[in-house]
Order: sequence, then C-alpha cells, then structure tokens
Amino acid sequence: MTDVNVIINEKIEKFGKERQALMPILQGIVADKNYITEDELLLVAETLDLSAADVYGTATFYTFLDVVPRGKYVIRVCKTISCHMAGKDQIIDTLEKTLSIKLGETTTDKKFTLLQANCMGWCHKGPVMLINDEVYPELTPEKAIAIIAEYIAK
Repeated sequence: MTDVNVIINEKIEKFGKERQALMPILQGIVADKNYITEDELLLVAETLDLSAADVYGTATFYTFLDVVPRGKYVIRVCKTISCHMAGKDQIIDTLEKTLSIKLGETTTDKKFTLLQANCMGWCHKGPVMLINDEVYPELTPEKAIAIIAEYIAK
C-alpha cells in the first residue's frame, strides 16, 4: 500500500489543488486500499483547503468511494429493475451462500465484500456484477459460483 500523502501529492501534480482534484484524489486512495479513513478525509480537506464536511459528503455520496474497510475483492451486484427482472436476486442468494455472508458484509478472512450498486450501464446484459474493476455480465448462479471459485483460488 502506498502512503496516502504520496497519492495526494501525485494527484495534485496532475490535477492541481482546486476543487476538481477532489474526486481523483479520493479515487486514488480507494484504488490503493479499497476505502478512505476519517483521518485521510481530513488530510484531503486540509490539503485542498476544503471543509471536512464537503470532503466527507463527497466521499459518502458516491457508491464506489467507501469510507469503511472492505475486502480485497469488492463484489457489487447491479440492483436496477433490469437486473432484478433478469434474476439478480438469485445471484445475490448464490453469492451469500457461497461466501457465507449477507449483503453489506465482508468475509472473516477480509477477502470478499458483497454489496449492491446502482446501474453499471450493462442493462442489456443483466444480471451484472462487478468485482473491483472487472465486469461480469449475463450471470447465472452457476456462472457466479465459477467466478467466485477463481477468486478464491487466487
């Protein structure tokens, strides 16, 4: 894991210290460690001369900017009506049974977190899940189990 100060400085070099640098900085921290601590949010606020409330509000508004620890692999199942009609509930049930966790939880070994997310832009290929940055469309329970087995083997 990279030091958060390094991430902030790299992003400031690329995007500057203006308000528009906030998202790339927060995304950089999440990309490195899957979540942002309160202390890191305060550091970002101080560095960009923004209020802590503004930075916290931004971080908690966006689904992909987590402010609580997550597993190494964050599984997000699309919860739109299109994916619902295509069988997303079966996928969630299968993932919960396979991983022995419920939605919103992380496995005890900190390897997987299971969440739902709003539209991922794959409505025509639902149900869809995202594991970190990898999209898995047209899921069936069997496909979901096979995909998870690959990640377990890693």
